[in-house]
Amino acid sequence: MSRRRYVAKGVPGGYRIWDNKVRRWWGDLYELCPDDLLTELNGNAAPEKITELLRRYRALKR
Repeated sequence: MSRRRYVAKGVPGGYRIWDNKVRRWWGDLYELCPDDLLTELNGNAAPEKITELLRRYRALKR
C-alpha cells in the first residue's frame, strides 16, 4: 500500500485534512472525521463527488 496523499489529523476543535504532497492544510476545519471525503480524495477524486461531500460536511457545521 502506498503512502496516502490526504490524511485527517486531529486539531483543537475537530479535524483538518493534511496534504502530504504540498505539505499544507487542505479544506476547512471539520467537527467530525471526514472519512468518506478522504476516501474519495485518495481514490478516484471525482470533482462532483468531492463537491457533494464538501457541501454535506459544511452543513453539519451549522
